[in-house]
Amino acid sequence: MNKKTNQELQALVDKATAGDKKALETLVIGVQDIVFNLSLRMLGTFADAEDATQDILLKMITHLSSFRGDSSFVTWVFRIAVNHLKNYKKHMFAHYPLSFEYYGNDIENGKIQDVPDLTQNVEKDILAEELKMSCTNVMLQCLDTESRCIFVLGTMFKIDSRIAGDILEMTPEAYRQRLSRIRKKMADFLGQYCGEYGNGRCKCKDRINYAIQNNRINLLQLDYMAATEISIKTMLDVKSAMEDIDDLSQDFSFCKPYQSPERTKHLIQKFLDSTQFSIIQNS
Repeated sequence: MNKKTNQELQALVDKATAGDKKALETLVIGVQDIVFNLSLRMLGTFADAEDATQDILLKMITHLSSFRGDSSFVTWVFRIAVNHLKNYKKHMFAHYPLSFEYYGNDIENGKIQDVPDLTQNVEKDILAEELKMSCTNVMLQCLDTESRCIFVLGTMFKIDSRIAGDILEMTPEAYRQRLSRIRKKMADFLGQYCGEYGNGRCKCKDRINYAIQNNRINLLQLDYMAATEISIKTMLDVKSAMEDIDDLSQDFSFCKPYQSPERTKHLIQKFLDSTQFSIIQNS
């Protein structure tokens, strides 16, 4: 969301709840990338993130009249999104949970040399980049849900510890302590196993065929390579309505932000244009 004062945001909310479609569209467009990127890191796959993003944005729209301005609008959206995602059970990894032990064992013992060439003439550099982005994002699923949420809020969005603590219903001190421990756990794992972000022996180019064989990348649907990357500065500007970031920043460069997919934008726009929206506005 472009930089707006709390008064400007409150005015947009008031207009939207009064039936101003343009104001509502402005609010939705302003937060949809935030919601999508939070969903992607929390759930692990583009498909699940798209579905959750639609759910969260619709929940935001239908609960807009409950916004009272006690926090910034973006903080309010984060709270809705976090609560939804922490209880989200429809995503793939809810049914197939991961652990660092499992991930490390697969890196150490996966028989990558036994797999034939499955690349079908797709450029290996492209597949290696897709695998790197997918692998490091899925790695977040090795954390329990709340730890994952703490890591994403603190590392990708760099949210002030007071605000993050409020969103997660813990003290700022407890949030900072847990964030520090989780970051160390992630950094230790990357350092031990990952050859892209640490000193490990795992190299994406060496594991392409193994990943294809195990359905970890799909040659017909390279989500990360097809997504439009946006700068981290843009992502941070989006949440600039919140207070200044704290000093816990650390570089986990695999947390790249992306634009929300066109399919999601289209479905939300379709909803805004629908009779259903009119019914909600008049309820």
